[in-house]
Amino acid sequence: MRHVIALDVGGTGMKAALVGASGELLHQARRATGRERGPDAVVEGILGFAAELRAYGAEHLGEPASAAGVAVPGIVDADQGIAVYAANLGWRDVPLRALLGERLGGIPVALGHDVRTGGLAEGRIGAGRGADRFFFVPLGTGIAGAIGIAGRVEAGAHGFAGEIGHIVVRPGGTPCPCGQHGCLERYASAAAVSEAWAAACGDPDADAADCAKAVRSGDPRAAQVWQNAVDALADGLVTALTLLDPRTLIIGGGLAEAGETLFTPLREAIRQRVTFQKLPSVVPAALGDTAGCLGAGLLAWDLLTTTDGMEVTP
Repeated sequence: MRHVIALDVGGTGMKAALVGASGELLHQARRATGRERGPDAVVEGILGFAAELRAYGAEHLGEPASAAGVAVPGIVDADQGIAVYAANLGWRDVPLRALLGERLGGIPVALGHDVRTGGLAEGRIGAGRGADRFFFVPLGTGIAGAIGIAGRVEAGAHGFAGEIGHIVVRPGGTPCPCGQHGCLERYASAAAVSEAWAAACGDPDADAADCAKAVRSGDPRAAQVWQNAVDALADGLVTALTLLDPRTLIIGGGLAEAGETLFTPLREAIRQRVTFQKLPSVVPAALGDTAGCLGAGLLAWDLLTTTDGMEVTP
């Protein structure tokens, strides 16, 4: 059966799959990145994992994979196939596409940024399916974004498109590691809400999920922390929708797991802020932690098709 290899490399773990032509997951596996052993060990771990997946496909699916896609964090030069920098993995300027291609017998390999790759999957086969323009925003340790246009995700001239987490929403506010003050992710990420709620309730172990539970139980301190985050998020999102005019706004990541505790006030806060702008649909992400892996599979299949949709031999 014809298939591709999909790899989603995170800070602590890797998710992988063999993906069929219709997007079906034919085989799934997970593995630690081993980042404590250094960046060279991480790269070797990725290459070895991919080789094992290729061998599994050859043995169990009748043929080796036709292509591979890999999503990685940090700064990515997708055109050149280089993982430029990732603070949590410690690497710099790794020619990952070339290394994987060599390890996998010369098959074509696509390299993508983890958030944009996850956004590609959400846009094509997840919550944004059918939307010609979407914006995917995962709210996790930080906040990033993926700009979807006609089934593709826009990377920008230098690979930084969609970095909504570093829109300044509170000028002169909390310092951000990026060097600015008042960035969106310092107020509305899951990490920021966790920090604010821990301070407000006096429990250093409290997190954003605990804050959401306290909101639902009627705790006024939690309600204030939550509303502060929602207001900041709405400010950032309205800036983005003013620039991008998306048809669908997809919110994912840990904070979105609060469900309507987040979405009901967020939709209202956005509605209150728009004037001439058209309100997009504001929906939760649909694919969860499989988005990156599914997106990597889509990148790989894209390598096997020309612009007119005809398959080409790898």
